[in-house]
Amino acid sequence: MSELNILLITAASVGFFHTLFGPDHYIPFIVMAKARKWSLIKTSWVTFLCGIGHVLGSIVLGFIGIAVGVAIGNIEAIESFRGDIAGWALASFGFVYLIWGIRKAIKNKPHTHFHDHSDGEVHTHEHMHRDEHTHVHEKDSNTNITPWILFTIFVFGPCEALIPILMYPAANVGTMGVIAVVAVFALTTILTMMSIVLTASFGLNFLPMGKLDRYSHSLAGAIILISGLSMTVLGL
Repeated sequence: MSELNILLITAASVGFFHTLFGPDHYIPFIVMAKARKWSLIKTSWVTFLCGIGHVLGSIVLGFIGIAVGVAIGNIEAIESFRGDIAGWALASFGFVYLIWGIRKAIKNKPHTHFHDHSDGEVHTHEHMHRDEHTHVHEKDSNTNITPWILFTIFVFGPCEALIPILMYPAANVGTMGVIAVVAVFALTTILTMMSIVLTASFGLNFLPMGKLDRYSHSLAGAIILISGLSMTVLGL
């Protein structure tokens, strides 16, 4: 039991710090929630589902490795390859979203309207065509695929730290030890993701964007692009 307790503490610690020091685990959700004005409930669900996909991919790969007796080095090589795919996919998504955000900001450039009244008075006011001014039927026809894109990217995103602490109990503790280690690691990782995302999103709701609100989508794209590049170039 003492050996298993050490493994569980290790799994929780690795899950926490692996998430904390990997900005790609939470930055995309924070900036997308702010740019797309997601509620905290929607932000929670998107983060939760992406967290499950993120952990589940490595769990499945780890169990396959245990079942067929693949060496840990081979599994880590596969995880590294998956990490490259996820990093470039996240960077590509950020780049495309950045371009779309810039185009949207240009399209929503403030312009002046002139109004003539029957009494001969003329007045002007500045106006922008924002998302919330679109008609209801236009909103319904515009399916938001952003959460699904993030989910797909996070399924490819590996949890390299899980593989060593998954293989050890498989060889030395047994099936129940493996299940316990996986459960603790997954729960810690997902709870850490959600805690950071929700805390930051709640705080950002009180931050007035002012004129920067027009560029919220392009800023989100730029930050996600940097986050993706940090995975591929810096290995974060």
